[in-house]
Amino acid sequence: MLQNTGKLAGCTLFITGASRGIGKAIALKAARDGANIIIAAKTAEPHPKLPGTIYTAAQEVEAAGGKALACVVDIRDEQQIGEAVQKAVDKFGGIDILVNNASAISLTGTLETPMKKVDLMLGINLRGTYLTSKLVLPHLLKSRSPHILNLSPPLNLNPVWFKNHTAYTMAKYGMSMCVLGMAEEFRGQIAVNALWPRTAIQTAAMDMLGGDGVGKQCRTADIMADAAYAILSKPKDYTGHFLVDEDVLKEQGIQNFDQYAVQPGHPLLPDFFLDEAPESLVEQMEQHGATPAFKPPTSTSATSGSSGPIESTFNVIRGVLSEDVVKLTQGIYQFDLSGENPGVWFLDLKSGSGSAGQGQPPVKADVVMTMDSNDFSKMFAGKLKPTMAFMSGKLRIKGDMALAMKLEKLMGRMNKAKL
Repeated sequence: MLQNTGKLAGCTLFITGASRGIGKAIALKAARDGANIIIAAKTAEPHPKLPGTIYTAAQEVEAAGGKALACVVDIRDEQQIGEAVQKAVDKFGGIDILVNNASAISLTGTLETPMKKVDLMLGINLRGTYLTSKLVLPHLLKSRSPHILNLSPPLNLNPVWFKNHTAYTMAKYGMSMCVLGMAEEFRGQIAVNALWPRTAIQTAAMDMLGGDGVGKQCRTADIMADAAYAILSKPKDYTGHFLVDEDVLKEQGIQNFDQYAVQPGHPLLPDFFLDEAPESLVEQMEQHGATPAFKPPTSTSATSGSSGPIESTFNVIRGVLSEDVVKLTQGIYQFDLSGENPGVWFLDLKSGSGSAGQGQPPVKADVVMTMDSNDFSKMFAGKLKPTMAFMSGKLRIKGDMALAMKLEKLMGRMNKAKL
């Protein structure tokens, strides 16, 4: 781990989304120097599925040696941000560092993304980052070592990073464009940089996207906290950089990155927006049995009949169906297959002992999966991880994501049946 140097002692950091995950990790790293931390996030009451609140995060900050101010803030709300900024200035005398960490994600195609989700992502990622920066800037200009750090990716304009989730990419790149513009606008006055992870980071969001097993392919948030600490310790003329955590820490002399791994030695899931396209990542990760998550569009579904390998797959599926499987799953799946063996198939795991076959399901499907028939066969044979197919664009999922993840357990049973 990167050692604390004390450079952030007495500095005041305003961190959005700091109640958990990477935001909280950065807060705790700075707190060990004796920094003042404003925890600006929405979670005031415990969430049924997500850990931590602004108040529990504040307790951890103070236990680590810092001073904390917990503020309930929805960064889409100008008044709430303004009030939090004023409270910070009143309590600590100013603001030295802004970390724009809060973000919303929906890895869905254009037709599958409701405008409510689009508005949420643009409102938090792009507008929220811009607005928070705008309101904090007057105070940063008074600081001796002012920084803005946005947790956003390099501006990689390869279309592969747009085609599967255009709205999310636009929103996330909006944060990066704030870096591009503000770094130049305030050059010589405020350092403005972006930081992005080389690999997936274990957070509540990643657990929700990747499901069971994704954690062991991740690094902990500590690597981002250490990289952020190194950046924020630099002078204000260090600006306009789009940085990757691993590269930052290599420059600091860190050589052992296994210390950041959730499961040292396990292959890691590379993050989005870097040099490797999703397809090549999938090939690389499948060699090691990794399990990431993604939600892209593929080819349009076909409805003509099919037999052969698909029928063989469904014969094995029928062989593992039982009342226990139905009770554990409680979902109806539809598979829209294209390619060599096009057709529509269904799997009913909601009634009786379950059923499966060709054609539309007896009632509306809870989950619709669209993919190439060859990839479908590989997936049920255990040769292609569903979330890998999902990440690469080979699998498109519409409907209940939790039910989609449950299907992996059935595939495990099928592998035991030696498909």
